[in-house]
Amino acid sequence: MFERTVRVYGETHQERRMSDQIISGLDGIDRCWWPGDHEDYIAYHDLEWGRPVANEFRLFEKICLEGFQAGLSWLTILRKREAFRSSFEGFNPEIVANFKARDVERLLQNKGIVRHRGKIESVINNAQKFLELKKEFDSFSSYIWAWEPKKITHKSSNSVPASTNESIALSKDLKKRGWSFVGPTTMYAFMQSVGLVNDHLLSCKFRADVEEELHSFKRPIRKELL
Repeated sequence: MFERTVRVYGETHQERRMSDQIISGLDGIDRCWWPGDHEDYIAYHDLEWGRPVANEFRLFEKICLEGFQAGLSWLTILRKREAFRSSFEGFNPEIVANFKARDVERLLQNKGIVRHRGKIESVINNAQKFLELKKEFDSFSSYIWAWEPKKITHKSSNSVPASTNESIALSKDLKKRGWSFVGPTTMYAFMQSVGLVNDHLLSCKFRADVEEELHSFKRPIRKELL
């Protein structure tokens, strides 16, 4: 196993042990390397990332936020999440689907979110497509969880893919249904975040926690994809 001492995020007074992209934090916990020293990022990694989500509003929110992330860091989006939630009515698709041009202009003036016209309009479009898809499958959750792949374990970040056959297929299906900002890489990040895959590295303390939640998680009723 590759092991070396590194300085994380420019830290000069405290060094960390990194082993296959696992960082031993100041709290003594071994976790995936990417949260660094950011407390909010660490909390997201420890308490949220990879844990299964069935709530349809949260699933829709995750897809939208992953779309907003394109070209940016997830930490940037995470720190704006509450502003996004307020601006998009808690990501309630039934409300967002009825946003008009004046709402787009209003959101473009909101400094608390990412002011990108295409991404804002995408959320409105995708809310409309969400409602269409829900009519077809009765449940958006059951549609999403039907794309859950077989379990894969990653020992290091070098083995974590940017996309998979499942994320490519999900992307193609959503695009066919009129969704936007749902490319294969974006969809794989979405799958990682909501528990369809557990990409906590093998030595990460939280991998076992997520596995336990996934084991007891009651999947929404699957329906055959049309």
